Amino acid sequence: MSQVSEERDERVGDIPPPDPAAGPDPVSRLEPAPEPPAGQRKSESATNARAESGAASAKAENGTGATAAGVPANGEPAASGGNPGSGEEAGPEKKASRAGRNLPAAIGVGLLLGAAIIVSLLTVRFLFIGVIAAAIAVGTFEFSGVLRRVADTKVALIPVLVGGQAMIWLAWPFGREGALTAFVLTVLACLLWRLPGGAKGYVRDVSGSVFAAAYLPLFGAFAAMLVPPHDGVGRVLTFLIAVVASDTGGYIAGVLGGKHPMAPTISPKKSWEGFAGSMIAGIAAGVLTISLMLDGHAWQGAIFGAAIVLTATLGDLVESLIKRDLGIKDMGTLLPGHGGIMDRLDSLLPSAVVSWLLLSAFVPA
Repeated sequence: MSQVSEERDERVGDIPPPDPAAGPDPVSRLEPAPEPPAGQRKSESATNARAESGAASAKAENGTGATAAGVPANGEPAASGGNPGSGEEAGPEKKASRAGRNLPAAIGVGLLLGAAIIVSLLTVRFLFIGVIAAAIAVGTFEFSGVLRRVADTKVALIPVLVGGQAMIWLAWPFGREGALTAFVLTVLACLLWRLPGGAKGYVRDVSGSVFAAAYLPLFGAFAAMLVPPHDGVGRVLTFLIAVVASDTGGYIAGVLGGKHPMAPTISPKKSWEGFAGSMIAGIAAGVLTISLMLDGHAWQGAIFGAAIVLTATLGDLVESLIKRDLGIKDMGTLLPGHGGIMDRLDSLLPSAVVSWLLLSAFVPA
């Protein structure tokens, strides 16, 4: 039809102007195509109105921009395999687990780490100090690397590494005096190490170095101080079981029933339901371990378990806040399903300090 109309227009352009005396030319009276009858227009309008009303109703019910047929409101078809009415397009990746990590890998790595710790404790318990020293050294590398890459903070790596090992190993024969003396000397070494770099960034770099020395090896030295007493194996296991129980109880309760965020701006996945699960599991673990392995009282175990849950949760939140400040998800990639060594030490480090303090008070060596 459009071709016929164009040919007519060409013929009209070739015809000379009509003679006024002549009759009207039928070609010059071409009119646009007649509109459909009023009844047909009303029928089409009603059909369109019903379609738009149905799309709006489906959008309101689903709370998304997709219609009930699975077609987005912009008229584009939904991706193959998508969930109709969900407003989400199916991508190549699978839906993330509520666990938020690779659960089989996390369990496997956790079992391997636990086996290494138990073997060291049940053979020659002082080997556990070597496990602590190795973990602290790797964690120091991870932490200093992240600060350098992300925050342009240059940790005095050699003084912190050497001083950190001194804190841990001197805590074996000399206790807290040895650890604190090594820490003070490490701080002095960091101050001197940074001098040749000039004034620019001096406070920033020294602050990062001192923080790394305190957060990692100094806290780790308190875990090493649990080993030397004659019941050192029981002390270490009491500490570790309470932390593991807190993490596991909170994880299970949070995944199954976590609905009320505990600190949404710091760690959105941590919930009050998870914290309750941590508290129940931690107290139960504290009562059992102190009563059975250290000949303590049940009330001491309850206090110990509750305190470990608080410090473990605080450690998780502190590291989450550090990672949010730095804009990273994990401190490293060494441990599949866990992240880096630092991502496993977060709840252990502050809990080691509280464990040594409470066990020294409740069950003197």
